[in-house]
Amino acid sequence: MKPPAARRSCNLLVILGPTASGKTRLGVQLARVLDGEIISADSRQVYRGMDIGTGKDLAEYGEVPYHLIDVAEPGDEFNVFVFQRLFLAAFADICRRGRLPVLVGGTGMYLDAVLRGYRLVEVAENPELRRILARLSLEELRDRLRRATPRLHNTTDLLERDRLVRAIEIAECENSREPEPLPEIRPVVLGMRLERDLLRRRITERLKARLDAGLVEEVARLHAAGIPWEQLEFYGLEYRFVALHLKGELSRNDMFQRLNSAIHDFAKRQETWFRRMERNGVVIHWLDGAGEPCEEALAILSCGASPP
Repeated sequence: MKPPAARRSCNLLVILGPTASGKTRLGVQLARVLDGEIISADSRQVYRGMDIGTGKDLAEYGEVPYHLIDVAEPGDEFNVFVFQRLFLAAFADICRRGRLPVLVGGTGMYLDAVLRGYRLVEVAENPELRRILARLSLEELRDRLRRATPRLHNTTDLLERDRLVRAIEIAECENSREPEPLPEIRPVVLGMRLERDLLRRRITERLKARLDAGLVEEVARLHAAGIPWEQLEFYGLEYRFVALHLKGELSRNDMFQRLNSAIHDFAKRQETWFRRMERNGVVIHWLDGAGEPCEEALAILSCGASPP
C-alpha cells in the first residue's frame, strides 16, 4: 500500500482524546496500516501492576510494538521531564528503524510537552535555594514562580508549598542553563470526539467492565505489595476511590457512583486541555468516534494533512 501523503511528510502521528473515546484502538489500527509503533502518553500506564485501572488492554496491541508502558514501579517518581526524556529516546529509535511513531494518549501535559516542545532540563535539589524559599510566604513563592516562568504549564504547582518550591527550583535552573536541542518533530494530530451522552455511557460501561475484571482485587494486591493507601489515592480516579472502599470509608455502591462521576469530570478536563492546546496553536483534526474513525483518519492523511 502506498503511504498516505501526510505519512510521507510527517514524522509523528498523534492520536488524542478523552478517556473511553477509543483512541487506543484507533492508534493500533493506524499503526498496522502505516508501519507504526505506539508511544503511550498516559501518566499512569507507565506503572507496572496498574493494569485494569489504567486500561492498558495490552492484548489489543497484538503484533504492534508499544513503548512507555510498564516502565516504572508504583511509587517511583514519574513526571513530565521523565516522560519527555523517554519519549525522545523512543521517537529516535522508531525513526531510525524507518517506522512511524504513533503517540497515543490523553495526558494533556505529556502531549503538550511533545507538540509544543517544552524546554526541560534535569534539576537536582538545591539546599541553599530551599533555605531561602523556606522564609517566604505562599503568595511570595507564587510571585517568584510566575516571574521565573511567565508561561506556567502546570497551575497545580501554585497550590502546595512543596510543589511551589520544586517548581521554582526547576524554573530558575532552566533559566540559567541551555537545554539540549530537541529533534525536529513534524506532527499530524488526530482527535477523537464523541457526543457527550455517548461518552458518558461508554465511561459507565467501561467502569462496570473493569470492576467485573478485578479492579478492586488489583488495588488490594498493590496495597498488599507495599504501596501505601496514600500513594494509591495520589494516583487518582480508580485507585483513589477503590482505596477508600477497601479502607472501609465507602460502600461499594458509593464507590461506584463517586468514581463514575469523577471519571466524567476528568473527561471534561481533558477536553478543556485539548481546547487550550488548539488555542496555543496545535492543529487537531477531529474524528467522529461514533463512526469509522480509522477510515476518516486515513482519508485525512491521504489528503496530505500537514503538520502545523
